[in-house]
Amino acid sequence: MNSTTRFKLSTMMFLEFFIWGAWFVTLGTFLGNNLKATGAETGAVFSTQSWGAIIAPFIVGLIADRYFNAERILGVLHIIGAILMYQMYNATDISIFYPYVLGYMILFMPTLALVNSVSFNQMKDPEKEFSSIRIWGTLGWIAAGLLISYFFHWDSQEGTTAGLLKNTFLMAGIVSLALGLFSFILPKTPPKVSSDEKIKISDVLGLDALKLLKDRNFLIFFISSILICIPLAFYYQNANPFLSNIGMDNPTGKMTIGQASEVIFLLFIPIFFKRFGFKMTILVGMLAWAVRYALFAYGNAGELSFMLILGIALHGVCYDFFFVSGQIYTNSKAGERFKSSAQGLITLATYGVGMLIGFAVAGKISDVYKATDGTMDWKMIWIIPAGIALVVFILFALVFNDKTKSEIEPNSL
Repeated sequence: MNSTTRFKLSTMMFLEFFIWGAWFVTLGTFLGNNLKATGAETGAVFSTQSWGAIIAPFIVGLIADRYFNAERILGVLHIIGAILMYQMYNATDISIFYPYVLGYMILFMPTLALVNSVSFNQMKDPEKEFSSIRIWGTLGWIAAGLLISYFFHWDSQEGTTAGLLKNTFLMAGIVSLALGLFSFILPKTPPKVSSDEKIKISDVLGLDALKLLKDRNFLIFFISSILICIPLAFYYQNANPFLSNIGMDNPTGKMTIGQASEVIFLLFIPIFFKRFGFKMTILVGMLAWAVRYALFAYGNAGELSFMLILGIALHGVCYDFFFVSGQIYTNSKAGERFKSSAQGLITLATYGVGMLIGFAVAGKISDVYKATDGTMDWKMIWIIPAGIALVVFILFALVFNDKTKSEIEPNSL
């Protein structure tokens, strides 16, 4: 890969995840302060990510893979996304805001697959080359959070009260327009499938991989993946509002510690796999969810603020040790024939079904523990997902019994 192509792909990844990090992290705080949304309404807005994840395979599989270059579709989706972002910026009521965010997420979620397609199409050895490109996405997410907290101060107590978090949508929209235009000079990525070739819905959704569920251990892993996404949804939906509400300075900037830890702990996964096997690795990831929420429940913005920072820093363990290791395990169980469909099935189960349930539950729990004067019982809001994660951890430890380390080959890490 030449330096020009590497620069273009790295820039694409940086902008892609900058856009997502620019508004999604502070979304819960914005909804509560600017639009006075209830917990259930906030859960419905966050659920648009899940609906986007469910619909995304149809856009990529039925359109992008058959009729148009991936980079052109990427450009069109981001340009339309910029228009929707501007409408979200102008929205003054949750009923007006919701249709725009739903439309946006339906268009944005497919772009996550499209940027990967554009990247992989330029690589001779993706296993070695992709990580050095993908890391720019994480850096983009971090950059967005740092700008919000330390440059613009939109998430400060004064900024939040003044409603300045609406500016996150304007920033995301401007960058979305920039990426949309930039996409048309990305390396050409033509359709993978002939437009005349028949394609089955089962291929698009990964339903052929349902055969893997006949394996008892994979079925247990599959169910556990859905269940662990319930507490995961609490973090996305409540972390920023929680940190802002209790008075932590620069909450969005501090939350980027989670993305930094994600990069660091990714390096430890091969070591854990080799030494402890898949089961122990994934159990560590599950337990980390329970521990981080316990830290949130009992920490505060004063003398116990270190507990909150530690909880944020555990994001790398929570995400990498469960989701990344799970993707590797799925790859090892699927075999050559079902590798793509198996990954699609797991994505549909987690980001689709699991988080759809999780956001609904998180929204209702928030309403239950919100007092009439608007104060939140954050301790209980975090204890509940900690308990759910602990239950999933115990059940998985007791019933999962796949000890075949050899199925996960070193080169798959």
